[in-house]
Amino acid sequence: MNKRIYILVTLTVFCAFVSAQNWEVNMLHDINGWDSQFIHDYSKFISKTEPYVALGIPAVMGVVGLIKKDKQIQQDALYIGASVVGAFAVTMGLKYIVNRNRPYETWPDMISPRSTEPDPSFPSGHTASAFALATSLCIKYPKWYVIAPSAIYAVSVGVSRMHEGVHYPTDVMAGALIGAGCAVGSVYVTKWLNKVLFR
Repeated sequence: MNKRIYILVTLTVFCAFVSAQNWEVNMLHDINGWDSQFIHDYSKFISKTEPYVALGIPAVMGVVGLIKKDKQIQQDALYIGASVVGAFAVTMGLKYIVNRNRPYETWPDMISPRSTEPDPSFPSGHTASAFALATSLCIKYPKWYVIAPSAIYAVSVGVSRMHEGVHYPTDVMAGALIGAGCAVGSVYVTKWLNKVLFR
């Protein structure tokens, strides 16, 4: 009797895993297959520029804060930069722990690689740093004209990574959670750093 229950549970878990994976691959196949030159160009642009935007915004804020001798801008830049760097560090560590192949490697008959990446797939580093940037900006500047473009930008990065064929939906969702989580966690880290650096 116990053996039958064990087999039944094993088959149920296996079927759930296969159906979940099929759902994910089918969703990715649909997004990857969007056939519009505008979408191709937009996705390529967003994906290529994301690291520069995520690191550039806190860097520019830091320089402006130094020039103006404005400690508040310097502290905001430190917080936003710490959020982005923290998200990048967490995702890079997880990539090599999980070691998931890129979608275009596992499903070459279904997913067209519009770009290729040398590191593992899970989670999405671009999405994590975009959501870290967006969330930290929204925390520091909770105005609609900051929140709306930040949210649109972060979601665009996640969708572009799927359209490029380099990430599964779960890679992107995990990246979004990590990025937002790092932004919230960095609130406490930078409180300590601000006491040390800006007495």
